[in-house]
Amino acid sequence: MRITIQVDLHYKFLTPGPALLAIEAAGAFGQEISNAAIDFGEVEHFARVPGEEGIGEKIIIRTADNLRCRYRADVIVTRPRPVFERLSAAEVDEMSGDALRYLLPSRYCQAERFVPFAQQRFGDVQGGVKVLAIRDWIEQRLDYVPGSSDANTTAADTFIERRGVCRDYAHLMVAMCRAAQIPARIASVFAPRVDPPDFHAVAEVYLDGTWHLIDPTGMASADEMAVIAVGRDAVDVAFLTTFGGTELLAQTVTVTQVR
Repeated sequence: MRITIQVDLHYKFLTPGPALLAIEAAGAFGQEISNAAIDFGEVEHFARVPGEEGIGEKIIIRTADNLRCRYRADVIVTRPRPVFERLSAAEVDEMSGDALRYLLPSRYCQAERFVPFAQQRFGDVQGGVKVLAIRDWIEQRLDYVPGSSDANTTAADTFIERRGVCRDYAHLMVAMCRAAQIPARIASVFAPRVDPPDFHAVAEVYLDGTWHLIDPTGMASADEMAVIAVGRDAVDVAFLTTFGGTELLAQTVTVTQVR
């Protein structure tokens, strides 16, 4: 699938300081990037650092008081859609180190709180079938309600409230998979059918020795996602991180499938 990506950001910094951005499609497995361009205008400082797990890059920028950014790219997604029913889970003592770290609880994904529920609700299935069962449970029982959560909302909060946005769905999926001893992490992606259009959060699970994307909101599939970043939870993949107050002035994200 070929998609075009257009992002325009305009933020006012209430407190001068640096900002960290993760907004570019990554040079990662299953996607080919072309015609990529990013423009911040005049800035005081600009640098790039590697993203988590070596996937993509983050930009460190400093401006006087306003952040303006325009990003454009074309991406061909060559990644196939996983057949989860055929994928098996690894035993914990056979996992690699990069998978083991994603069994552990993190700030927004308190996996330990979901162990009894995961055993009771999903204990009779294994591997990719279990991942699908968790995904279906979340998609069917949560309501997608913009504005219903905030930066402090955790997977446990979402489980209780039964509503949220994409990052809340992803956090709950990650927490439940970790509770079921399946390594899981969050991924930020671009995808053409996301409504409302925005940076989209999904889960990524470790099965059969590699990572597979899955969207608990049901809005996107792995063969149409352009991955931006991966990490333990939203802290690692936030598209904009600042060290003081900000005011949103304008933001648009447009992802279009090219036929």
